Amino acid sequence: MAAAGGGRRVWVVDVEKKLGEADASVEVSRWQRHCIYRVPACIKDLKPKAYRPQVVSLGPFHHGDPELLPMEEHKSRALRHLLRRARKPLEEFVAAVEEVAEQLASAYLDLGAEWRDGDGRERFLEMMIVDGCFLLEVMRATNLDGIGKDTGDYAPNDPIFSHHGVLYMVPYIRRDMLMLENQLPLLLLERLVAVETAKPPNGDAINRMVLRFLSTSPRLPPSGGSLGLHALDVHRRNMLYGHYQAPHWTSRGVPEADIIRSAVELYEAGIRFKKSHSESLHDIRFRHGVLSLPAVTVDDSTEYMFLNMMAFERLHVGAGNDVTAYVFFMDNIIDSAKDVALLSSRGIIQNAVGSDKAVAKLFNSISKDVVLEPDSVLDAVNREVNAYCRKPWNMWRANLIHTYFRSPWAFLSLAAAIFLLVMTIMQTVYTVLQFYQQNNGGDGSSAAPAPM
Repeated sequence: MAAAGGGRRVWVVDVEKKLGEADASVEVSRWQRHCIYRVPACIKDLKPKAYRPQVVSLGPFHHGDPELLPMEEHKSRALRHLLRRARKPLEEFVAAVEEVAEQLASAYLDLGAEWRDGDGRERFLEMMIVDGCFLLEVMRATNLDGIGKDTGDYAPNDPIFSHHGVLYMVPYIRRDMLMLENQLPLLLLERLVAVETAKPPNGDAINRMVLRFLSTSPRLPPSGGSLGLHALDVHRRNMLYGHYQAPHWTSRGVPEADIIRSAVELYEAGIRFKKSHSESLHDIRFRHGVLSLPAVTVDDSTEYMFLNMMAFERLHVGAGNDVTAYVFFMDNIIDSAKDVALLSSRGIIQNAVGSDKAVAKLFNSISKDVVLEPDSVLDAVNREVNAYCRKPWNMWRANLIHTYFRSPWAFLSLAAAIFLLVMTIMQTVYTVLQFYQQNNGGDGSSAAPAPM
């Protein structure tokens, strides 16, 4: 649209003005602050329920959702209990959080102006403190973190913080803590705990508290570890400790991967499955016909956990692609309930959802529309597996084993057949030798010279 009087177009002037403001370092700094995202529709529409909290909102993205409002009363009660126990004025907590308010707000991509301007900034501070204190109290109610004072000052019939609440309500809160849109920056918890305990901020202690709450068998990070971005980030890193083992062959020495076979097909081709020594998703390797995979527990929260971790990897630059690659790899080797049953018999899948068919459906559904990094380690592992299966000797040996050694009766039948074959050969050889001996003896007597 041209300006009045033949002047320059307003939008052209605006773009040219911003050209001078473009600075790569400023843009890098801007994007580095973000770590909590709204899941875009292209991802969310495949399974909307997996990305939406069901009982509690943490942070601004779902604050005020009608179905989550009942938990707000419990949040306020948790704040009061924490303040009474800490014996510190609320203003000290507010001051500590206000110092990092801009960092906390910047963690949320596309945070609305209603949380930044005027009264919105104060509402943001209030929400952060209330949600942060509630989360601390919930994690402490399980008596697993060991940070701060005892939380036994709640009523024995408290719907959230009693033994009954921990048993029946906390699992839902734990699941909501895995939603990418429902995260609190761990910087917030670090500041709150520092004020409460009157000790310097300790990111390592916060990481450990979150891991003990989220994971049934956490691998606690070494002392001095950097503070995680949020609970989902810490839980994801806990599943990815260690490094991938370098593949036995380089990708240049191995042909391009064929269509990846299912676990049963690989087993029929002679591949053996073994549980890895650790539960890290990095602990996947193939050596001498043995494919080692980490044990994974599949329960009601597994699908939500993997989907949100995959969304985080897709949206957060620098997060890597490791969880996505693992899910894609498992989807390829799991086609049916028979594959799940085989992996379960080796201790690789620990099924807590019921039928093997349900587990197969889970892995087949969550890997839709995934994007993988090229030349990944798991791609190299798959190439090695396919190269092994293509060798004629391995195929022949596998067929022999699966045909004749799968059951004792088949083995006995094979042994009896071999015994009869050997006896038949021996009998034939004995008969032929006896025949030649008799002929040689007769020929010798007839050719003997007559006595003089």
